[in-house]
Amino acid sequence: MSKSFDVAVIGAGPGGYVAAIRCAQLGLTTVCIDEWKNPQGKPSLGGTCLNVGCIPSKALLESSENYERAAHKFSAHGIKVEGLSVDIPVMMSRKDKIVAGFTGGVAMLLKKNKVASMHGCGTLLKASKDESGSHDVWQIEVKNGDETDTVEAKHIIIATGSTPRTLPFAPVDNERILDNTGALAMTEAPKRLGVIGAGVIGLEMGSLWRRLGSEVTILEALPGFLLAADEQVAKEARKIFTRESGLIIQTGIKISGIKTNKKSITVEYTDAEGTGNTGESAQKLEVDKLIIAVGRVPNTAGLGVENVGLKLDDRGYIEVDSNCRTNLPDVYAVGDVVRGPMLAHKASEEGVAVAETIAGHKGHVNLDTIPWVIYTSPEIAWVGKNERELKAAGVQYKAGQFPFMANGRARALGETGGFVKVLADAETDRILGIHMIGPYVSEMIAEAVVAMEFASSSEDIARIVHAHPSLSEVLHEAALGVDKRAIHI
Repeated sequence: MSKSFDVAVIGAGPGGYVAAIRCAQLGLTTVCIDEWKNPQGKPSLGGTCLNVGCIPSKALLESSENYERAAHKFSAHGIKVEGLSVDIPVMMSRKDKIVAGFTGGVAMLLKKNKVASMHGCGTLLKASKDESGSHDVWQIEVKNGDETDTVEAKHIIIATGSTPRTLPFAPVDNERILDNTGALAMTEAPKRLGVIGAGVIGLEMGSLWRRLGSEVTILEALPGFLLAADEQVAKEARKIFTRESGLIIQTGIKISGIKTNKKSITVEYTDAEGTGNTGESAQKLEVDKLIIAVGRVPNTAGLGVENVGLKLDDRGYIEVDSNCRTNLPDVYAVGDVVRGPMLAHKASEEGVAVAETIAGHKGHVNLDTIPWVIYTSPEIAWVGKNERELKAAGVQYKAGQFPFMANGRARALGETGGFVKVLADAETDRILGIHMIGPYVSEMIAEAVVAMEFASSSEDIARIVHAHPSLSEVLHEAALGVDKRAIHI
């Protein structure tokens, strides 16, 4: 006889395991089904984020930044380092320990909250009436290798995440042509590294390996750089990444072919003008390793979409309403597999909201105040609308901006690149967007999110006392600048 639960969560990434825990906290019997296995073939909870995404990438980025500081920045502090070297296998070992700690921690959290955990691919089979005939019960097949089990649940939360988008002419083998998994597992820095895609993953991976000694060239198909970010932030980022960090970034690229041989990989492409540097019809980039970072696609493989008539949109996302309900009764979907930004924190909050909705509460996620962060150096973060979006919508706005160069804490850190920009409604002064590039802005953006969630005006931030000396003073001065009364510039 099948085991029966109030809720079955399919996927144990940041959306799934958080949803499962919240369901259990609210008194719902819950099972969390996940098929991820680590390189040793053992179940490993946490999805892409904990296994081959957010957590391992930040661990390696921190290691590479420490090396960069020791090699190029410590001398300004009077610290001399002799015989400096980098041991990438040790970096990888440290990263692996962090990942193991967190994935094991998720397993402990599920157990602590009395969430049943099943390993395998969860497939929706059918819905039928329960014994009372008053409620539909879903049947889910859980297949793990040759073993198959079936569970029943009154409610389903789909949190199957996303997978790397592939290119038909560049099959990933994670030996020479890499996706994010392979990019986070190299044991030495390739002399020449190519990256296709200048989005979040491409920039973070390119920055990581550039610091560790690779010559990095990033090719981006879009005509502009970081088009999702504020235009001025993107311009500043490109300047710093190319002039100071040493990344080679080309936009408006059209790849015509990728060829491999025993020694190298050759990418053939045309630039924005359709010509090569020498007037030829195509340019060639020869590299030792190539990272494919052209985005991610929703993961519905094995879910049984066809079995039950689960509706997808034309891009492959599961269609949901504002409460993450699908077209099927009592079936919800959250995270990367539905509309909205593919961000771990967005998935988690949707998971919480759905759990609370199922339990009869009022769950809510405001997609307009989801913060974005790119963990390059300097970091980039934003929330709300940028100037290009406001202009396109015909919204009248005021802007205030302040540079980190004029901030005492940034000077002490030796990290003075970048700025903070505050955009506010021209009439009401309500904050419409806040954009940052600079040191530790991944932490600073939280104040901006709180301000927007409480419908603050720029004057509200301007009148809040910020500690001195702190990086947060840059946000304070930018808010003052909206009314043209910044003090220190």
